[in-house]
Amino acid sequence: MKNLKREVDVLIISDIHLGTYGCHAKELLHYLKSIRPKLVVLNGDIIDIWQFSKSYFPNSHMKVVKHLFNWMGKGIKTYYVTGNHDEMLRKFEGLRMGSLNIVNKVVLDLPGGKKAWVFHGDVFDVTMQHSKWLAKLGAVGYDTLILINRFANFFSEKVFNNGKLSLSKKIKESVKSAVSFINNFEQTSADIGISNKFDYVVCGHIHHPEIKVITNQEGSITYLNSGDWVENLSALEFVDGKWSVYRFKESDNDEMALNFENEEDELNVNLLFDNMLHEFNMMRQ
Repeated sequence: MKNLKREVDVLIISDIHLGTYGCHAKELLHYLKSIRPKLVVLNGDIIDIWQFSKSYFPNSHMKVVKHLFNWMGKGIKTYYVTGNHDEMLRKFEGLRMGSLNIVNKVVLDLPGGKKAWVFHGDVFDVTMQHSKWLAKLGAVGYDTLILINRFANFFSEKVFNNGKLSLSKKIKESVKSAVSFINNFEQTSADIGISNKFDYVVCGHIHHPEIKVITNQEGSITYLNSGDWVENLSALEFVDGKWSVYRFKESDNDEMALNFENEEDELNVNLLFDNMLHEFNMMRQ
């Protein structure tokens, strides 16, 4: 007997970075198959177009794309909020294709008259605004660091019987400017949300899952961040009027009875993206 899927009123995921070595696509697919959302927000950096290469797009990454499209095919309303790594899609802003809506930001109407303002967040990143080449170089360095991190974890767990390490997290926590940027990012997002009378402001971009109340002189707002599927393996869930951060646990690995190699629905990445772009262009004409 199959396990019942959890009902989720609103699912928000961001910063999956499909097409990069750091993406935990298998874990994400396991999570997606365990839930039944009523509304989905893909809050930017879903496919990493900055680093995208047709020579590296594993079957597990393609299966995530296919699963999301299956949801859309079943009529599950989906907002694709563009981010900086998939900014190419911003020229399709306003496009509707079935239950898929491509937007740069979206306001969700929640029970009780509450409103959630959802956007990726790169608009507040000074590096993105003035030194995009530096941001892209940093993205490559970040991906390299993730690979080094996996290598280090192999020795930490298998050889020294220690737990996993997160080099990028340690670097972020030890560098004051990085901590200051996160704090400023959260405060700026909250300030604008408060001035516009929203109840929630929901971001991605900084790979830092969070739910907290932020206050200024004008009032307060609940700030949320969905994190990522590179380091934190996290998402935001809205269920029965409450927000929570989902985090993939190590114990979930034991439950992943997914055979990615032997499943029949093998996809051709070239055909997949060529068809997507063709559909987008046709809809714009």
